[in-house]
Amino acid sequence: MISRRHFSIATGAAALAGFQPARAQSDTPILLGQSAPFSGPAAQLGIQFYEGAKLYLDQYNAQPGHRDVQIKFLDDGYEPERCAANTKRLIDEEAFALFGYIGTPTSLAALPLAVNAKVPFIAPFTGAMALREPFHRNVFHLRASYNDETALIVKQLTHLGLKKIAVFYQNDAYGKAGLDGVTLALAQLDLKPTALATVERNSVDVAAAVKTIAAAKPDAVVQVSAYKSCAAFIREARKAGYGGTFFNVSFVGTQALADELGKDGAGVVVTQVVPSPYNAANAITREFNEAQRKSGGATKANFSSLEGYIAAKVLAEGLRRAPGKATREGLIAGLESIDRQQFGGFEVSFSPRNHVASKFVELSMITGDGRIRT
Repeated sequence: MISRRHFSIATGAAALAGFQPARAQSDTPILLGQSAPFSGPAAQLGIQFYEGAKLYLDQYNAQPGHRDVQIKFLDDGYEPERCAANTKRLIDEEAFALFGYIGTPTSLAALPLAVNAKVPFIAPFTGAMALREPFHRNVFHLRASYNDETALIVKQLTHLGLKKIAVFYQNDAYGKAGLDGVTLALAQLDLKPTALATVERNSVDVAAAVKTIAAAKPDAVVQVSAYKSCAAFIREARKAGYGGTFFNVSFVGTQALADELGKDGAGVVVTQVVPSPYNAANAITREFNEAQRKSGGATKANFSSLEGYIAAKVLAEGLRRAPGKATREGLIAGLESIDRQQFGGFEVSFSPRNHVASKFVELSMITGDGRIRT
């Protein structure tokens, strides 16, 4: 397991070393650039996704017959301005592709830079529609959208007869994307959110939000924020006497939220956009677990690390399918040729007009002992 301190040291070393200019030699690694939070309240998401991606790439690179693929990561602390600066640097230093960005506000800051430079932007860890519409030829999404996730949440709640639904959301593009999804799903049932309250990004100041939502006495609260603020809201709401249900979208980071809440996590529901990393009935889970075992078990199994693993696997398949020598255009063409392909039971479909691989969404629940059940 890589700690935040180790990420800081590695990032500093990478900053001193920098990129080598891209060369045609077959032994020159293909370098992916990643800007993500490796420090701050969202750090576990960046760490877990990176570890999962590296787990796959380590075994990929051990196989002969192709160029190695390596990730250069830079810490943005989940702040858009830092992400934009990191992205400019990665592009200037000739990253082959941008990969595994974490979060909506940060990914939105990077998007125009990637589009203008025509650099492939692959598997951002966000379901915001603003990154999907309008369509950009160099942008590829692995995961389902927040609209897909919130539609399932609203369907589940209303099926149980729970129609008084409040929304606690981060006051930025991510939170508003989730709020839009909930509002849209409710509107289709002639319903509206019972109450709304916000928290600032990278903050756990939730007192005002708890007061607002608790006063409305909703049946359930849909949370669209990072794990530390969501955990803070759940603890404070329960202290205030709220006895309803909490639902979260996948970006919260299920394991990070469970770890943050401890026994207070019992009954909290989270949508998932990849199969369970704990269910050996899934072929991709068995493959992931075997890769863990061979690596010595340093990478912990969680939804975020499995998503990173699958994202790297899909990217490698795009490279395999690319015609001729590895080029950015070749990678785009290779990814677009992946049609209804199974990656251990997780189906991925791209085409020249569709760059959203999957609409897979399911529900999971945190138990009182910190486990996650689907």
